[in-house]
Amino acid sequence: MIITILALFSCAVQGVTLDQLQQRFSLQPVVRADFTQSRAIAGMAKPLVSSGQLLIARDKGLWWHQARPFALTLLLDDKRMVQVMNNQPPQIVTAESNPQLFQFNHLLRALFQADRQVLEQNFTTDFSDLGKQGWRLVLTPKTSPLDKLFHTITLSGRDYLEGIELNDRQGDLTTITLSNQRLTPRTLTDDEQQRFVF
Repeated sequence: MIITILALFSCAVQGVTLDQLQQRFSLQPVVRADFTQSRAIAGMAKPLVSSGQLLIARDKGLWWHQARPFALTLLLDDKRMVQVMNNQPPQIVTAESNPQLFQFNHLLRALFQADRQVLEQNFTTDFSDLGKQGWRLVLTPKTSPLDKLFHTITLSGRDYLEGIELNDRQGDLTTITLSNQRLTPRTLTDDEQQRFVF
């Protein structure tokens, strides 16, 4: 689900501020990482766990590929959101076909880039320097549709974004753990370019 697609920022943090994070994120043209996502759903004994890889390219968008427990690929760029499940035909959402969802997608991309202006328009922000290069950013939505979906969104990390927590209004908690972040090569390979072609 698109709500779970909050990807990663990369940064080198020393006594960092939100402005410094935004500046550092903007200097990373391509970021690759592995993810594990755990969703604890109210009333279910065990959380739902999935894993895969993601790719963020500043000039292309976000590619999110879940490999387990089943194949699911999501692509988010300036013009569309594409979902492909188990090699079925892609489902494509554009601003014309679903304006509200597309507006939400643009907000998510602002999160990826730690765009302070957009964040402060849509969230109450609580940024903490935790010392030893650690940091945490708690976002409390103040605009629709986010305020109807989430209590808080919490981002945390050190040299990179390492954790995302989505505390939603249904009582569910989604935790995304990011690892094996890679910043090189600084341009997309030919194979990676093809991931954005639909």
